[in-house]
This record gives sequence, structure tokens and C-alpha cells, in this order.
Amino acid sequence: MSEPSIHPDRPVGQQQRGPVTMRRNQVQQSTSEQRLLDSRGPSDWVHTDPWRVLRIQSEFIEGFGMLAELGAAISVFGSARTKVDDPMYAAAEEFGRKLVEAGYAVITGGGPGVMEAANKGASEAGGVSVGLGIELPFENGLNEWVDIGMNFRYFFTRKTMFVKYAQGFVVMPGGFGTLDEMFEALTLAQTRKVTSFPVVLFGTSYWGGLVDWLRTTMLEDGKISAADLEMFVVTDDVDEAISYIVKSGELADEAAEEAAEEAAREVDAANDPARRAQRLGSDGS
Repeated sequence: MSEPSIHPDRPVGQQQRGPVTMRRNQVQQSTSEQRLLDSRGPSDWVHTDPWRVLRIQSEFIEGFGMLAELGAAISVFGSARTKVDDPMYAAAEEFGRKLVEAGYAVITGGGPGVMEAANKGASEAGGVSVGLGIELPFENGLNEWVDIGMNFRYFFTRKTMFVKYAQGFVVMPGGFGTLDEMFEALTLAQTRKVTSFPVVLFGTSYWGGLVDWLRTTMLEDGKISAADLEMFVVTDDVDEAISYIVKSGELADEAAEEAAEEAAREVDAANDPARRAQRLGSDGS
């Protein structure tokens, strides 16, 4: 038999947890404050979904705060398994250096391999070298060439930072993670969730088979359009890639300026008394 309620205006077997109503067997025998302040109680609550939401929120806040004043940046993706003596390591280092010389900060996943090389090139060139790490059982934190870094618990918050603060992407040979990041960027551009940005696939022999498959299978089967294949370039030349990125940035700036000027003209026209009177007259008002 239920014990009588000490609150006569609340039915027996009902409990309020903030805005949430709990009834019958969902009623808990302690309050949120009691569980928070009682150090003798269980600690399972730190692994609950509501607590995870706060952790996710904190990652967004910390990431936005860390990168808000970063300026123009390029994200460089590639394999953590690339060895120091691999030609792609040297190419990634060259990318880091030349991107800084072109006025960009460099963002990587902060790990070893291609990421380390790009961070090294950027840092040694005197630029801003950013690492956005992820908690993984087989990686040990950020590489030594990261000047500004943060480790994330969640892939989706980390990927948001890659996209939000980059004006372009360099995709070097990599595995599933690199493909995930590449197609994330292409999908956002294709669906116009973000403003179009340059994407460079570096390494024709590595990416050629994938590009051929996109053209001969996906395109021919009608799953993508011909314009989708123009959202990226494939090259083996670092200088060509840098020129493409810089030119794309200039075109984007020009388009933004033209859009701003057009918006200003529309505002001026709307505020012009003669034009407003003419428009009202033509409406018969």
C-alpha cells in the first residue's frame, strides 16, 4: 500500500522532476538535488542522456569560443597511418606551409600522420596550427605541432568545427574517417546547407578509382548530377591546389560583395519616396 502523500494537492504515486511528470513505477525516491549533493549515492547519473546533452553543449561552446577569431582557414584531412618517410607526409607538410603563406590558418584532426605533417608545416611557417582531436582508444592526444587544440568526445561536434571555420578542404589519402569528412563537406555543399567552398582531392592515383566510380556508376545511374562532380578538383600539384583554393576564395568574396551591394540597392529603392509613390500608384492605392 502506498504511503500517504505529504502534499495533499498532489496525488499519491506522482512526482514532478522539473517540467517532467513521473507517475506510478517511474516515481523516484530521491530528488535531483539530493542525488547531486549526496556523495554517498550512485554515480550512474553522469552517464545518463540528459547529462550527455550538457557535455555536447559544452563541446559546442568551447569549440565556438576557441575558433571564433581564427580567421580564414583550410581543413586538411588525411590518414593518421601515414609514415614520416611517406611522400604524402612531405606533401602535407608543404600544404601546411604554403597555406599559411597564402594567408590561411590550418585545421586538422590533430593526430599523427598527415595531420601532424600539415600542423608541422603551418606551425614552422609561423601560422596558426589548429588540431581538433577525438577521444579514441588507439590514439594518444594531439600531436606536438598543434598550437591551438581541443579534444572532442563526439564526432558530430568535431565535424561541425571542421566545416564552420574552414573556407576550403584539402583531402589527402586516408581511410574511412577521411572519406566521412570528405563526403560530409561535399554533401553540405551539394544540398546548399553551406556556401560552396573549394575541395581538393590530392593524389590522382589514390582518388582516381573513386572519381571514376562516381562518374561511371553514380552519375550514369542518375544518383548525382554532372554539376556535383565539379565541386572538387583532383591534383598531384600542391601549388595548383593552393591556387585553386585562393581563386575560389576571391570569387566567393566577390560574390558576397555583389550580394551585399544588391541588397543595399534594394533597401535604398524601398526607402526612396519617389519610387515608393510610383509603386503605390501603379497598384492603384
